[in-house]
Amino acid sequence: MSSFALVLLTLVSPARAHEVLPSITDMTQDGSTLVFDMRLNIESFLAGINQADVTDTNESAQAASYDELHALSPDALDARFRDFWSDMAQNITVQVGDQALPVTLTNVQVADVVDEDVARLSDIQFTAPLPEGADAVQIGWVRPYGSLVVRQMGVDDPYDGFLEAGEMSAPIALTGGNAMGGIATFFSYVPTGFDHIVPLGVDHILFVLGLFFLSSALKPLLWQVSAFTLAHTITLALAALGYVTVPASIVEPLIALSIAYVAVENIFLRRLSPWRPFIIFGFGLLHGLGFASVLAQFGLPEANFVPALIGFNIGVEIGQVCVIGVAYLCVYMAREYSEKGTRSGMAAALYLAAAAAVLAIAVPLSIFAPDLLGDLFPLLAIIAVMLGLSGAAVNVGQYDTYTNMVAMPASVLIALVAVYWVIERVFL
Repeated sequence: MSSFALVLLTLVSPARAHEVLPSITDMTQDGSTLVFDMRLNIESFLAGINQADVTDTNESAQAASYDELHALSPDALDARFRDFWSDMAQNITVQVGDQALPVTLTNVQVADVVDEDVARLSDIQFTAPLPEGADAVQIGWVRPYGSLVVRQMGVDDPYDGFLEAGEMSAPIALTGGNAMGGIATFFSYVPTGFDHIVPLGVDHILFVLGLFFLSSALKPLLWQVSAFTLAHTITLALAALGYVTVPASIVEPLIALSIAYVAVENIFLRRLSPWRPFIIFGFGLLHGLGFASVLAQFGLPEANFVPALIGFNIGVEIGQVCVIGVAYLCVYMAREYSEKGTRSGMAAALYLAAAAAVLAIAVPLSIFAPDLLGDLFPLLAIIAVMLGLSGAAVNVGQYDTYTNMVAMPASVLIALVAVYWVIERVFL
């Protein structure tokens, strides 16, 4: 298979994926009993997927088992989960001091499958008895179960925390008062925003690269990124506040279309047009709605809404800057030799060796250890393509080889992937 086809198949695969989502549990005290109402993707647990290492069930070695479970009726999946509960209960920790509390399953509500390509979220309820005199509790579970959002209900200043895989919560006062402060909330949401770009946001990465490949010069790139940032900040805030609600079935195809437009325009333009920042602003509004869908998975704390929103948005911006920085490093020598109209066999050899090394790491891991590689394969494939194109460009002693042999082919590839996404998200 050619490197072009390999990368194309790699980049289009996320659109078909079953996303691994954080589980969410609401904790309520009912007398001497703690009640946990949890929303989760039951199939991921039954299949034994390590949800800490993958964000797409199709990347897991248990993908076939997951798909079989995903196809089960609600009643059949309910029965399978009840049989599994005794194993799961041993991996859930609810403790007061050093005392671990037993957890008992009290209800299961399995959702119908609405879309074969969308993760099915179901609801379970379990309880834990509180020992006499208990005033605080800690919650967590094993790392393979993935991230867990814990929300305390029915008290003033409730605890609202995002626990990384395998992390235990701090002691949560049963009477409330454990709400995170604004600064702590801000810093806790920065990594979430970053993760949504690197490594999870392949579509957003391609959009940013589309901006980069028109011109990697600072001024035009700054105009575009500034317009994009301002726009997605506006719709992210409006959507998170509930003022704007647009179905993902509309937003996702439009995001793909925006990527295609930017890439196609790169092919026909050699410099920033007067209208491009305004178009980028409009596309940024769409991408903000896409970012909002991530926050909707686990919500924003009401008491610290603004710090959480700002933290998430800054994480997104850091991710975008990292994408631009890596792209610049990959094409730096290609741009230098292109401006001089000279060639370098040594630079070409270094570029091609680097591209081969990246693929030599990525391809075997994607085949034999997909859980270990996780979502990094598309990113490594993108880097390998940029290195390969740059290697070819520096081996040709002509002016403007960067535009003709790096920026244009990369834009064509981005456009093809984006057009495929548009077709898939609308018709498939």
